Amino acid sequence: MSTMTIDKSGPTRKVKYGSMSRDRTWALRWSYFFLILFAIFSLTPPLYMLITSLKSSAEISAATNPWWVYHPTLSNYIELLTSNQFLRFFWNSAWVSIIVVTITMLISVPAAFALARMKFWGSATLATGVFLTYLIPDSLLFIPLFKMFAVFGDWTGIQLVNRWYVLLFIYPTLTVPFCTWIMIGYFASIPKELDEAAIIDGASWFQTLTRIFIPVALPGLIAATIFAFTVSWAQFLYPLVFTTSTDQLVLPVGIITTLIKGDVFNWGQIMTGALLGAAPPLIIYAFLMDYYIAGLTAGATKG
Repeated sequence: MSTMTIDKSGPTRKVKYGSMSRDRTWALRWSYFFLILFAIFSLTPPLYMLITSLKSSAEISAATNPWWVYHPTLSNYIELLTSNQFLRFFWNSAWVSIIVVTITMLISVPAAFALARMKFWGSATLATGVFLTYLIPDSLLFIPLFKMFAVFGDWTGIQLVNRWYVLLFIYPTLTVPFCTWIMIGYFASIPKELDEAAIIDGASWFQTLTRIFIPVALPGLIAATIFAFTVSWAQFLYPLVFTTSTDQLVLPVGIITTLIKGDVFNWGQIMTGALLGAAPPLIIYAFLMDYYIAGLTAGATKG
């Protein structure tokens, strides 16, 4: 199919794009259509959560339009933000996330550097194995992990189950493999001349990592940090299994276990708690999205 024609009758040649211009216009229209459809599909749940959080329990129970607030109120937000129990959940989640991110980066960055730049026998196979461990579902791991920590507590007398800090040992099993894989791709995309020049100048591998690669690989580090924080902040299955006491719960489990009593669902506060819990990751993504995308796409191309 011809997409353009050339008119040679005049003193200068004129290119007529014809159907190419029409095809690009329709492609642009379809792109906007699907983007708008995706935006509606993605934003409908949080919009419904926001609307419900502004309703009283009486209005939620009434047979009214669920997409409209007749008597908006901030009582749900006030009750949660002044609740010591909810603040305890939030504090536990914050501590767990910060410590897990620190542990993850201290392990994954040197591991990724070694696998990507310090070539040794089996490094490629080991790198693939690190990533494959991330693909194992949580539902297959929580039972053996629970048994391991229970036996460890019986042997040593150190109680780990039903303590929030047990999550500091469990979450890295999820975050370290994937963060290591992200950093491997980013370190591999850095020109080899940098580390070769550093070694010629007498720098050790540790100095090469800390003084050259970490500053250059900052987008990859930020991407790995955001991922580790998101996983540790939003994880639900592991804290549900390993923590039961109210003062040991993190935010995702605390909202569900305390605001659902029997068959009574306090939907207003549940939606409010979910929105407040989603705020920290949302703020982080809003300011660091460019770095996150750059880190995830690193190593996709050469040169």
